[in-house]
Amino acid sequence: MLIGPTPQPTPSATSRLTVAAGRVHFWPGGSLWIGHGSGLSDWHEHHALQIALALDGVCRFRDREDGCWSAFTGALVRSHCKHQFEIEGATVAHLFIEPETTAGRMLSRHFAAHGISPLPDAERDDMADLLRAAYRRGARDEAMVATARAAVALLTKELLADDPVDPRIGKALDYIRTHLHAPITLADAAGEAALSPGRFRHLFVQETGSAFRPYLLWLRLNTAIQCAMEGQSWTNAAHEAGFADSAHLTRTFKRMFGINPATLVRV
Repeated sequence: MLIGPTPQPTPSATSRLTVAAGRVHFWPGGSLWIGHGSGLSDWHEHHALQIALALDGVCRFRDREDGCWSAFTGALVRSHCKHQFEIEGATVAHLFIEPETTAGRMLSRHFAAHGISPLPDAERDDMADLLRAAYRRGARDEAMVATARAAVALLTKELLADDPVDPRIGKALDYIRTHLHAPITLADAAGEAALSPGRFRHLFVQETGSAFRPYLLWLRLNTAIQCAMEGQSWTNAAHEAGFADSAHLTRTFKRMFGINPATLVRV
């Protein structure tokens, strides 16, 4: 739940996020970031819906530069909601769910009112218990992914099922995901969907909630993070994901997650 707004002066630049030690786990359409952090993010926004759960300690959000901070134990941040996040030595789980997935559509419908919304208390507590227990026992990657997806299901199980993404866009997304190491144009993806570029551009935004190029960057970024978490250098991860260089990766990472990738350390 959100504890409520707490007016405070803006933290100084010296309080920027200094450490984010933990693990990142991916599955198609989602990821789990779980671990310990301390400091303040830059302003940022990303394609995915974000479910944030404080497993211990204190965490805060705000979505306006002149707005108050809100302490939370569980919150959902809407897709493309610009926000800032602060951790004060907390263990936190972040679940990123792409809005074009069935779970993402269900969450978008249920949490439609605000950019940042509190989670229902009961579901929040059950989700936190699942993730905390798996993390503390050092569950392997596959078990952490299963636990993360089970946690999301706790939040969506009472909602009505939604239609899947348009199959033409689904085919284009499959093509994009398997060719991220190479240049990909909108015309390439439109051809895979058997649509004109103009029709594809319109349908892509309708189905994913994002324009083509920002979405492509989002997928490249997640691929690079996955490579880095598997032990590659950020330079190699950037090349593997199709970034021009590591500097391009760093700029994109900071714009979408509000931190420098060098602060993200797997433990």
